[in-house]
Amino acid sequence: MLNLSKKILVAIDGSPQSDKAAEEAVRMAAASGTRFKSKVLAVMVLPGMRAASFTDFFPKPPATEREDWEEHRKRIFYVVEKSATEANVQLESKVVYGEPAEELLGVAEQEEPDVIVIGSSGAGRVRRALLGSVSAKVAMHARCSVYIVR
Repeated sequence: MLNLSKKILVAIDGSPQSDKAAEEAVRMAAASGTRFKSKVLAVMVLPGMRAASFTDFFPKPPATEREDWEEHRKRIFYVVEKSATEANVQLESKVVYGEPAEELLGVAEQEEPDVIVIGSSGAGRVRRALLGSVSAKVAMHARCSVYIVR
């Protein structure tokens, strides 16, 4: 690996696979040394906000507007924030709504990272065959390198 400044996008969802991906992304950023500061962009994709219909008398507010959101956010971003702090790596966090693979690719298009780090799929073989995995979709369609962590 070259010791150059990198922008590393990491997908976060609170699963053990995403925690491993977060640790690996921070390790990659820290490996660039003090001369070339790398940056980690942690992205969490929440289910898409559907438009309220006339049958929704009490539509649910978005997850980021609920009372317990800050506690939930801290729990999900805990590993990446802790790892980045310990390694003295610059970290930016972002929460977006939509279909995970599409949104991650959209953020990657906008932010232009050097690499995307994502955890491997935890889905079973049948579910993965029917729906496909987020990591596979991102790897097939990303314009930059994709590092899938197992």
